[in-house]
Amino acid sequence: MKKLKVLVIVMFSSVMMAFGQEAKADAILEAMSAKYKKMQTFKADFSYATVSSAGKMGRKRTGQIAVKGVKFKLNMVGQEIYNNGSEIYSFVKETNEVNITEYDDSADSQFSPANIYNIYKKGYKYKYNGSTNISGTSYDVVELVPIKKNNVSKVELVVDKNSKILKRWKLWDSSGKQTVFDVSNFVANPTLSDSYFKFNTANYPGVEVVDLR
Repeated sequence: MKKLKVLVIVMFSSVMMAFGQEAKADAILEAMSAKYKKMQTFKADFSYATVSSAGKMGRKRTGQIAVKGVKFKLNMVGQEIYNNGSEIYSFVKETNEVNITEYDDSADSQFSPANIYNIYKKGYKYKYNGSTNISGTSYDVVELVPIKKNNVSKVELVVDKNSKILKRWKLWDSSGKQTVFDVSNFVANPTLSDSYFKFNTANYPGVEVVDLR
């Protein structure tokens, strides 16, 4: 009987701990989401790299992102992506080609720069994974795991405890490989016109346009 009581206490404690982790994670994520929703626009620089399942990091690259509502402009090595709110223009510098597709605000685009701070709201369970210190600043760490299996097995969000700004996110695929994004030089509410998010063919002489809509 005594062993049974101990087992019940342990199980109850485990359930309460898990509930506490989930509740804390939810509070952090809600605060982060609310912070971004208050912004009309934002811009940031970022770096990104892959990490193999064995822990070997690939080459680190850099990029820039600007967001206004669902619109965004993303510059990465050799590539520019423009989302004007209805179409996405993906320009590849090496081939001087731009592909046009319709913008789909669905689960498939949840990892777009305009949606990353909202991904926890649909299809994920999450928990608080403690805190970490990066260059003297304290951050909360939240782990998200998809309820249904897909090509992403886990997501980790690193959120500034004071500003509630997303500093880093990591994506794990089913093989254990990570893609790590680190944000720097974050600017809230810069002035960005709608034309900033439109791809202008006149600025790319000889560009081949491939319309996939």
